[in-house]
Amino acid sequence: MSEPDAALLSLNTATVRTQWSLPQVVAGCLRHGIRGIAPWRDQVAAVGVKDAAARIRDAGLVVSGYCRGGLFPAIDRDGRRAALDDNKRAVDEALAIGARCLVILAGGLPKDRDGTIRSKDLAGAREMVRDGIGEVLEYARPAGMPLAIEPLHPMYAADRACVNTLAQANDLCDELGPGTGIAVDAYHVWWDPRLRQEIARAGAASPSRLLAYHISDWLVPTADLLNDRGMMGDGVIDLPLLRSWLEAAGYRGMHEVEIFSANHWWKRDPDEVLATCRARHRECA
Repeated sequence: MSEPDAALLSLNTATVRTQWSLPQVVAGCLRHGIRGIAPWRDQVAAVGVKDAAARIRDAGLVVSGYCRGGLFPAIDRDGRRAALDDNKRAVDEALAIGARCLVILAGGLPKDRDGTIRSKDLAGAREMVRDGIGEVLEYARPAGMPLAIEPLHPMYAADRACVNTLAQANDLCDELGPGTGIAVDAYHVWWDPRLRQEIARAGAASPSRLLAYHISDWLVPTADLLNDRGMMGDGVIDLPLLRSWLEAAGYRGMHEVEIFSANHWWKRDPDEVLATCRARHRECA
């Protein structure tokens, strides 16, 4: 298979979040010839939305996505209303920085205001996610901001995301209609036996639902299920095969490196991290 287009490489700012501020990430992308960026909301808030937007625009970077909205389930009406209000702010921020989509993380079982899970009703949580995305969509659709639903690995069903497969995400898009799509994160979906079929299903929709593609690798063993993602090529995911399925389904968007790595890449020199991202994207993705 041919090498990936280097111009499609994007850096999710989580990959160097412990080493660099957003302005430093922007400057680093320019130094290393990385054309895309995907900021997290806390990093944008640290400098201000207006300043962040200006820096990204002046650098000529493509904003492949904005992280993140969602987290809808809550134990009471006030909690669900707070989530809706926060998601509307996330839409406004995504628009301000010129993001191609707002990534939506569903949220897990309903929690109270202290973050303690107070319900075991998984089906009910998924209903809250559907209703929450629908309400945000009423705000985002007229503004032209697509919502990219990101399925997370089932290990996160309780606390982070009760949408765990591309099939679930596709079903939500079927139900909610235009303005919804999917963020395919290799780390979270590589194991799915129906992955190829569901990517094809998403690509066949009109318009295509394939809004974002996140890459990293699954290490064996994995020391921490949240903060021990691997650099591309260091694990067991067949990333070239996954890319071939996405390209066959019509995806021509960016390849966004998103690595949470508390004991390795977050401790490395960030310029080394970006140089490695470029090399591994070419060699292993």
